Amino acid sequence: MDEEKPRRKFHPVYLLLALPFIADLYPPLYNRITPELFGIPFFYWWQTLWIVLAALCILPAYLHEVRHGK
Repeated sequence: MDEEKPRRKFHPVYLLLALPFIADLYPPLYNRITPELFGIPFFYWWQTLWIVLAALCILPAYLHEVRHGK
């Protein structure tokens, strides 16, 4: 007999996974030079910042999966 895996319920922590996508969804929002940070145009430091923030958004979802996903 094949046992079916129980369906996982939606948890609000998964909404964090949408933040990096939404932040970069509309380029006219961040496609500019000012404000600069240490001489780096806004466009570049915005993109670099979201690399770190995306990892921080994935972490709670991962931890939730490790603790509750079986």
